[in-house]
Amino acid sequence: MDRTEENRQEYKELQRRVKREVSKAKQKAYDELYTRLDTREGEKDLYRLARQRDRDGKDVQQVRVIKDRDGRVLTSEESVQRRWKEYFEELMNEENEREKRVEGVNSVEQKVDKIRKDEVRKALKRMKSGKAVGPDDIPVEVWKCLGEAAVEFLTSLFNRVLESERMPEEWRRSVLVPIFKNKGDVQSCSNYRGIKLMSHTMKLWERVVEARLRKVVEICEQQYGFMPRKSTTDAIFALRILMEKYRDGQRELHCVFVDLEKAYDRVPREELWYCMRKSGVAEKYVRVVQDMYERSRTVVRCVVGQTEEFKVEVGLQENISENQGEGVQDSGESGHAVWFRDSVTEEETGVRARGSRAEDVEVLFGSDKIGQD
Repeated sequence: MDRTEENRQEYKELQRRVKREVSKAKQKAYDELYTRLDTREGEKDLYRLARQRDRDGKDVQQVRVIKDRDGRVLTSEESVQRRWKEYFEELMNEENEREKRVEGVNSVEQKVDKIRKDEVRKALKRMKSGKAVGPDDIPVEVWKCLGEAAVEFLTSLFNRVLESERMPEEWRRSVLVPIFKNKGDVQSCSNYRGIKLMSHTMKLWERVVEARLRKVVEICEQQYGFMPRKSTTDAIFALRILMEKYRDGQRELHCVFVDLEKAYDRVPREELWYCMRKSGVAEKYVRVVQDMYERSRTVVRCVVGQTEEFKVEVGLQENISENQGEGVQDSGESGHAVWFRDSVTEEETGVRARGSRAEDVEVLFGSDKIGQD
């Protein structure tokens, strides 16, 4: 194009028009964002944006040194790998002190139906794409792309697993990735949350079994976390309203917050089997879920490399990368929530504390437990 005065004027006019359109597009995007922030989903986006902004200021993924249990800084790759393995191996194989359960519960022996194709289709639909793969390097997108052929193959595979009560050994392996919690010392292992990367095919199997368990296991009304069409923000809102009502009426309100440390990592698996049997779950499904935890092995993938493999014999699988309302481990957490509620209320109404009694107790289950009187 010739650099004539006419062309320059035309270019400037086009530049002004583009800037106006960009400004309009930005304003429209901001208006849509503000509208979304007024919704429940928008609240989650707001917290997500705040956390992302905080993370952007920290290059924690490149931390190549870590402290040992005595606070000494480890610098060599071998010592850092050993420390990560030591920390997670201890964490995932240590139970909290508890009283051993002495009473038994009758098992329910009944015939279970074969896995149907529509169950596999629903499980596939629930699986999100673009997630990190497990040790087998097979993403769920492979099964989705294969369409009906994948549904037929997976249905046959899952029925063989259901019949034999033994899943493939490859599904028992996982990769553990430490993610900084954005609080505390960045060189302390205890300030990292371990994210398990598991086989997507195994996750599909979990979802098929979990969908069947939800038809049997009765979840209490107070359960807000891990539940479809519910959110822990509902429980927070209800608590705020309750506090306002009591304040307006000038009445005392006592709340107890129970935060279970390492809630997933230290759950005795025997308690999960007990909760399932007590809820009337068929023994076939109990054995199938037990098989999901048999001979579990994992490695820690950190910045300086990958650790040696070790066994995982305590705790439930918490797949944070997935929606929290999905997965067999959520039924286990719900089962413990039911057990906690029943332990509080089974003998007498209320809870005794230092000689006094709270007559009306309601327990709201989310990530934490809340009791009030």
